[in-house]
This record gives sequence, structure tokens and C-alpha cells, in this order.
Amino acid sequence: MTVRGNGGKSMTQFTIPGLTDKQGARLTELLQKQLSTYNDLHLTLKHVHWNVVGPNFIGVHEMIDPQVEAVRGYADDVAERIAALGGSPQGTPGAIIKDRTWDDYSVGRDCVQAHLAALDLVYTGIIEDIRKYIEETEELDPVTQDLLIDQAGNLEKFQWFVRAHLENAGGKLTHEGSSTEKDAASSARSAS
Repeated sequence: MTVRGNGGKSMTQFTIPGLTDKQGARLTELLQKQLSTYNDLHLTLKHVHWNVVGPNFIGVHEMIDPQVEAVRGYADDVAERIAALGGSPQGTPGAIIKDRTWDDYSVGRDCVQAHLAALDLVYTGIIEDIRKYIEETEELDPVTQDLLIDQAGNLEKFQWFVRAHLENAGGKLTHEGSSTEKDAASSARSAS
């Protein structure tokens, strides 16, 4: 039986039958990072929802809300999996900040194209991370892996929705080659 930390850190005193305490602790750690990612993402999506302007505003405004709701659901599923593994899911703003390996979303009130180009980079980072977790959980725990695979498929679909607004007929993205949200927003803004 493994007991980890205190003072706000998760305490793992048991795990799911068939997993070792070490496996349960690693899964809890990995899922906690995903929980913080989802909590940050749903706030970022609402920020985009509130700050997008210009032509096609309503279509994008309405496209974002179902993504927000889905991501909130993913956070809940991940938090419940952490609890089932014997951990204590941390859904606080402090947990997001502690787990964060990314910068805060950097686009304020701006046009549709600017926000979607920045959001495309956000989705790219999240999808890259979840695919790493899927690979790691392949041998560790197929139940957790299945949860992440399902969520990854939906995140990839959301990114496709975003990219459909940014792609030309030849398949090139307006912000191709951009490495920051601000650069992506600027490239997309000037291309429209």
C-alpha cells in the first residue's frame, strides 16, 4: 500500500484490484495532469466563446459551447477515474497552475480567424500530450487507456472543426508554421 504526500497532494492508500500500488499511483499522477488540462481547456474555450467577434461570429460562438460541455464531462470522467484508483482528484485553480506545462491563452477580444488559429495550437498541444498518455497506459491499464482513447478521438474531431474554418481549398492552414498563439492569430487575421 502506497501513501503519497499531504498538504493538498493526493493520498493513494489503495487502488483497483489487479493493479499494483505503484501502477495506481502512476495512473493517478498522469490522470491528474489530464484533469488540470481539461479544467484549463474548458475555461479557455469559454474565453474564446466570450471574446470572438466579426463575420461568422455566431457559428463559432455556437460551435464552442458543445466543446466546453464535452471537455467538462471529460474532466469529470478523469476525476472519477482518479478516485476509483484510490487518489484524490485536485480540481482547484492551484492544481491547474501546479500541473501546467503551457502558457496561459494569449488572445483577447479578436476576430474568428485569430481565435481559431490560436485554438488550433491549443488543441495540438493537448492532443500530443494525450497521445503520449495513451501510449504509456497501453501496458499499464487498458481501462484508463480506453477512457483516454475515446476522449482523444473527440478532441481530434473538435480540432478538425476548428481547422475547417482555417483551411483553404488546397488544404493549407492560414497559420501554418506558427509556433505561438499570438503568431497564429496574427497570421490568420492577415490571411482573411
